Formats: sequence, C-alpha cells, structure tokens
Amino acid sequence: MVPDALPYPAAVSADKRHLLDQNGAPFLLVGDSPQCLSGNRSPAEMETYFADRQARGFNAAWVMLICGPYTKGRKDGRTRDGIAPFLKTGDLSTPNPAYFARMDDMVRMAGEHGITLFLQPAETGSWRDLLLDNGVEATREYGRFVGARYREARNIVWFLGNDYQIDQWERYDDVEIALAQGLRDTDPGKLQIVELNPNVSTSYDNPRWPGLMDLATSYSYMPTYDANYRAYDGTPRQPVIMIEANYEGENNDHGPKTTDVTMRRQEWWSALSGTAGQFYGHGKTWGFTDDKWLRYMDTPAVVQLGVMRDFLLARPWFRLVPDREHRFATAGLGTYGSEGDVLENDYATAATTPDGTLGVVYVPTGRTIDVDLSVLAPGVTARWLDPSDGAMRPAAAPFTTPGRNGAGDEDWVLVVEAAG
Repeated sequence: MVPDALPYPAAVSADKRHLLDQNGAPFLLVGDSPQCLSGNRSPAEMETYFADRQARGFNAAWVMLICGPYTKGRKDGRTRDGIAPFLKTGDLSTPNPAYFARMDDMVRMAGEHGITLFLQPAETGSWRDLLLDNGVEATREYGRFVGARYREARNIVWFLGNDYQIDQWERYDDVEIALAQGLRDTDPGKLQIVELNPNVSTSYDNPRWPGLMDLATSYSYMPTYDANYRAYDGTPRQPVIMIEANYEGENNDHGPKTTDVTMRRQEWWSALSGTAGQFYGHGKTWGFTDDKWLRYMDTPAVVQLGVMRDFLLARPWFRLVPDREHRFATAGLGTYGSEGDVLENDYATAATTPDGTLGVVYVPTGRTIDVDLSVLAPGVTARWLDPSDGAMRPAAAPFTTPGRNGAGDEDWVLVVEAAG
C-alpha cells in the first residue's frame, strides 16, 4: 500500500530517541490530526485530503478507524453516508465487510501519498464502554481481527487511548490493554502508541502502559517543553512524540484562541526538547464537520510548520540533545513554566549535537541571550532564522533578536553551525 520510494516509520533507532524508515534512515514525523476523516468525509474527499497533506510535507495523520461522538461522529459509528462498522450494533464480533472495505480504501490512499496513519481501532472517548460491555476476550479478538486485516499495510502505527483520563484507568485498563494485545497477537510488526489525559500528560503516567508500547507520547495544552522533558526521561526509553498540543483556532487551556505565535512556540519548543516528531491540528479539520474544510488546509501556520520541518531535515536533527543544563544557552532564557497559557510563557529552549557542529535556540520573545560558543566545534557560524518565513541573517554577539520577524512578531531561532 506504500510505494517503495515513500518513507514510513518502520522501527526505532538503537538509542531509542527517534524513528527509522524502512531503509534505516531517520524519520522525522510531521503529522496532522484529521481524526474523523474516516466518518465525515467521502472517499473522494479522503483522496483530496491526503494529496494536499503530501504536497505540504506532512507524512502522518491521526485518524479513527471508527469515529464516534467524542470525535464528531455518530453514536453507532456510521459513516456520513450510513455504513455501520458492525452488523449488530454494539457487537465487536460482527464487523461489517462494507465498512471495513471503506477503511481499506482510506489506508490505501494514505499510503499512496506517503501518509502513515496513526490509526485508532476504538478510541476511549467514544468507545470505552463498548469495549467494557463486550468484555476482555471479545475486545482482544476484535484487536486480532483488526491487526490481521491490516498486517500487510506498512503505513500504520496502532494508536490506543485518546484523552484517556486518570479516573478511567482502573475501570477500563483491562479492556484497553486487551485491545493492544490483540493487535500485537496478529500484527506484531507494527509500532504502538497511547495517549492519556489532558490538559497535560505523558504515556509514562499510567505504569501499566509503557512496557506495552513502542513509542512514548507527550500531551500538553501548556508549555510543551515541560511534558516533552518528562517523557524524554521516562523508563523504558522510547522515542517521544508530541501527540497533541493546542490546535490552530482553538485553545484547550481556556485561554484566548491560538495565534500563529502559539503554534510556532509549541512546535519549536517540541523540536528542541527531545521529540522525534509531532502532530499539528486545526479546529476545523479534526472533526471534519465543516463542508468548507479545504479553506483551512493552507493557513500561515501550516506554512510555518513547513519552515521548521525544512530547517530540521537539512540538518542532523536526530542528533540534537536538549540543552537542559544550559551549557550552550547560558542566560537570557526567560522563565521555565509547566502551567499556564502558551502565549504567557517566554522560555527559550535549546539543543546541540554531541559533535558540536550544531546548536539551536528558539527565542520566543525579543531579548538578548548568552551562548557559550566554546562548547561547539571551532569555526562555527551564527545566524538568525526567521521562523515565519525561513529567511536567515547573520548573527553576532551580543546575540540580540533582530526586532520584528516577517510576520511582525518577535520570535527568532538562533542557529550556530559548522559550514556545510
């Protein structure tokens, strides 16, 4: 289902810090979150969506295999044109061939456009009671069915949970884990991942899950670096995916609606705090209830996410190590915070490569920062990157941000690197 020339995440690196594609090359995950694409859009619209995301540099999409009310779908999981997922409502043992044929098409189309689906067989927001009512063994058998059906589809990472709240774990963990085990029974080659509770969490917060998963998640509507650092320190070590932050046009911490600055802060903070990739989302396209959804596909925030992606892919991003002890960026870093609105936090995150050929600092507000160039290799050059448009200009000590960037904001990225 995935053309050989298109990369997809196939394994975890030896140091457990990033993903590898099918050829063993580092895979930087750049994901979108069209959660109810499966339930609220036609096959033709799915094709349009995947083609657009491929053209804009996305390589992953978080999608529900069955979309329910929690993710803007219907109570029985039917598609918009009336195809039910089960022949008998509420019975996991009666999968509807017509429904899963539709999902087969979605998986195929995604693969043809180089999009790996982070695919949820039964997300907890809508379906945890369905799994509980069916019981542990029937849930595991459903997982076996889904795993067997998509075993040959290389462009899938199996996704468990979804706003899986702390007060739900005791009641639902047994069936949720049975689903994960069923997938593993018949599709052992696929990577698995779980998302726990908002407004902030990591996949390590519930001790029953890390040993079952291959990838770690961080989740935060607050300053993203804090959750990323906590996941980065988790045991067992796993590549960290920033699975969810504030979506464009929303603010789930009940502050003002997000701006492009909000999105850039979340994304650059994540890129420099140890993640192996991250998911973007838009308030109008995660549920896909707006028939004018195409107008939200090419926003400035999407373009600016592409600026960050292109910057990283042109460099050894997978070797970057968070500069948490401030050996490189030593002063002028702002205030570290684990709570509060993104726009109220001014902390500067930094990372360097062990060989000293690259150091990067994201500076969210105008200021002067101090960096110790002696921790890098001799002969490095400093430049300022405009995160709004990718333009670069020379930088020299004292490292003071160059005023307004191309979008009229004050955030900049200091890049210190060896030639070439």
